[in-house]
Amino acid sequence: MRVLVTGSSGHLGEGLVRTLRDAGHEAVGLDVIASPFTSIVGSIVDRNEVKRCMRGVDAVLHAATLHKPHVATHSRQAFIDTNVTGTLNLLEEAAAAGVPFVFTSTTSAFGAALTPPDGSPAVWVTEDVRPIPRNIYGTTKVAAEDLCELFHRDHGLACLILRTSRFFPEEDDHAATRDAYGEDNLKANEFLNRRVDLEDVASAHMLAIEKAPSIGFGRYIVSATTPFVRDDLAELRVNAPRVLSRRVPGYEAEYARRGWKMSGSLATTSATCSTTSSPELIPAARWPKPSGQRATTLATSRRPLRASHPRYCAWHASRDRSSRAPRRPGPRGRSGGCYGPRRAS
Repeated sequence: MRVLVTGSSGHLGEGLVRTLRDAGHEAVGLDVIASPFTSIVGSIVDRNEVKRCMRGVDAVLHAATLHKPHVATHSRQAFIDTNVTGTLNLLEEAAAAGVPFVFTSTTSAFGAALTPPDGSPAVWVTEDVRPIPRNIYGTTKVAAEDLCELFHRDHGLACLILRTSRFFPEEDDHAATRDAYGEDNLKANEFLNRRVDLEDVASAHMLAIEKAPSIGFGRYIVSATTPFVRDDLAELRVNAPRVLSRRVPGYEAEYARRGWKMSGSLATTSATCSTTSSPELIPAARWPKPSGQRATTLATSRRPLRASHPRYCAWHASRDRSSRAPRRPGPRGRSGGCYGPRRAS
């Protein structure tokens, strides 16, 4: 299978190219930044370039985007050019070629919907939550999602949207958060409600290519499985450590050994076992689930997610990474996959 991967010099794009190659497929990497994983240096904003890249392609994995950190360095027009017009160019060519299309979106698109009012329970995040974008990044990602749905409805394009949680290896872009937690501590905490392992994101994309023709269209959250249930939501806002001690017994000892601390409050938890996900996309999970969650609709890969197992959250940073793709150096906003004009706002 010959697959076009946009944003192939970025963190996810590199992982997708590696995964495809390891599976014996041909990956055509497109990015404005040269790398060993990029076959063609070019822009998705250039329709003619996109047309050339689509020749002989059997599927498209569209991971190229301007990200949240670029809000400070790029104009709003640059976001529209890359995230909307670039996606439109790819959709037009994919529809003409009749090949499956997988769009990498983000849970950041939910925006203000993830911040409950003071005194309210934490938000139970499913695909049914209506996005309320906070910035031009979220706005353009939602617009691109809507274009995907339009092309499925009007042209019959098989198109799946994967709203991924955080998987970037770089430090958090909020100074207060960086000051409050060590890097590994923060990332382990985030597996409870807003992070996912890169390998599992790549696996979800591979499965999406396979299942897109039979599903047609769908939006799916890809995130580490929450150990929590709906009954925990009110208490999570006021005493998250107490809830976690019930759901993950013994986590306190491991955190103490590492000198880590747990967030006192959680505002959201991603319910990747939501009833709106398609059972045709994802087979049943193969590990015990908290009561009240369905194990037939997990929006991730075929295998159990090591990073998603409730008992895994506290020990994520210590796992063996020897078989993983090396981390790319540099700040998150400069790790590839940036297709828009490189001008400041």
